[in-house]
Amino acid sequence: MESVVIIAAGEFPKKEYPRYLIQSATHIVCCDGNALANFLRASKSIFGYLRLPDAVVGDMDSLSDAQRKRYGDLIVEVAEQDDNDMTKSVRYVLETWPTVDEIHIVGAGGKREDHTIGNMGLLMEYIRLFGLTGVPCGSDCVDGFDSDEASGSNGTSGSDDASGSDLLPSGRRKTMLDAVSDYTTAFAIADSCEIAVGEGRSISIFSPDNSLTLTSEGLEWQTSGVRFDNWWQATLNRATSDTIRLTFSHPSLVLLILL
Repeated sequence: MESVVIIAAGEFPKKEYPRYLIQSATHIVCCDGNALANFLRASKSIFGYLRLPDAVVGDMDSLSDAQRKRYGDLIVEVAEQDDNDMTKSVRYVLETWPTVDEIHIVGAGGKREDHTIGNMGLLMEYIRLFGLTGVPCGSDCVDGFDSDEASGSNGTSGSDDASGSDLLPSGRRKTMLDAVSDYTTAFAIADSCEIAVGEGRSISIFSPDNSLTLTSEGLEWQTSGVRFDNWWQATLNRATSDTIRLTFSHPSLVLLILL
């Protein structure tokens, strides 16, 4: 299985699971100079040696002159300011390794609340923009969105399959993307899903769509009466079975954060 870890410039993980994802990744991409510095500081403790990333992607506003000189052959400078460095990195990964199975983002949260909120929102945007899936392997999901970019000629891994399947026309599963920290795993979904989470797991649900009705099975508190008109509305729920099912009234965007 081919996996990529994107290192963002937030809080670098200290716990075993996110560090395992880094250690076992096929490729590693850092978002600009601050993320590069965070990764290099932890590299020896994770790998046992100084492992360099495969690329450093961004507008390079946080890259020092010394970093630019030393790691110049790793730099992928993208000057435009419409997207942040995390989005530039996701796009770079999909263009460079179009058959990647999993993308894990670490450092998407922590340090600055504005960056954390923005990056969590981008997880939903990537489902729509790149035709990815947020659903872990072993779960079942109907993907309600086609990709804005992936059906074009930019080499990304999304699908224009009108059936809404979580598989590409070739039969290969769509690339899975999530954000992992020392505290939570966050990912987005776009339509009705059955997800293996583990009984007792804490789950918070967010959506920017106040017209969405989300019916749940396997959660302690039913979500069908929730109107998503503020962030707190469906937070702090709990799984009462190993698998939960969320049924959408229509294709939309939903963010799940699992503790």
